[in-house]
Amino acid sequence: MPWICLTCGNHDYHEGDQPPAVCAICADDRQWVPAGGQRWSTLDRLKTDGYHSHVREVEPGLIGVGAEPVIGIGQRGLLLHTNEGNILWDPSPYLDDAAIQAVQRAGGLRAISASHPHFYGAIVAWSQAFDAQILLPQADIHWLSHPTSTEPQVTTWEGTLPLSDGVTLVQCGGHFPGSSVLHWAAGAEGRGVLLTGDTINISPGEDRVAFLYSAPNRLPLPEQGVHRVVEAVRPYPFDRLYGHWWEPAIRHDAQKVLQDSTDHYLTFMRGTAPSWIADAN
Repeated sequence: MPWICLTCGNHDYHEGDQPPAVCAICADDRQWVPAGGQRWSTLDRLKTDGYHSHVREVEPGLIGVGAEPVIGIGQRGLLLHTNEGNILWDPSPYLDDAAIQAVQRAGGLRAISASHPHFYGAIVAWSQAFDAQILLPQADIHWLSHPTSTEPQVTTWEGTLPLSDGVTLVQCGGHFPGSSVLHWAAGAEGRGVLLTGDTINISPGEDRVAFLYSAPNRLPLPEQGVHRVVEAVRPYPFDRLYGHWWEPAIRHDAQKVLQDSTDHYLTFMRGTAPSWIADAN
């Protein structure tokens, strides 16, 4: 049974009766360790404490699987239906019988991937429950924690990885070297969808996006990284963006929102923000 970090939600397969002294994910510059120290739990303890899975349709062909109450960063997974088997993206830190049964009713699980290491969550537990393949960028594979007793089914990739007709993993870099998105050409009634995690961050107003090296530590992504993200997704048409939480999302014109937001973001990175801001300083 893995230890679950209550700050980031990642599973750590540390051997022993006591949890690890520190979560490697939280100790990294992009995350944070609580001032009072690291806090841990297990799936059994969380169930006893009243945690449960929450499953609902996001749009036809796409189901969200999350946890209530929220654990760690709080991402909900997205189960994408394809004719070649279902794909789970950014898996929740929590799974129980209800979540497993919901995925079984939706047709099971062929493979699992994640936008970046903060959202690996219960990826190994999901893989074991369904005998599903784990697909992770080579650049970030060293962040995956797994039990030494059983080797998970892991395939590494880089650049792009087609999963089925019109479904593609795209490595963007930025937040992490392997930070990725998943493009679903048939989503949004055929206009295209990007599942972005926080490789591309969606604003609460659902009208713009931004790029962050670390959201909790208030560190922006430098211009070179922004260009890499934008260029990586340029070949893929999309009208809608889903991030890592149930809300927010960019519901329409997401490709234009991305371009406009990129231009706006870069004016601040270059020190060429509107004159009223310069005057105020």
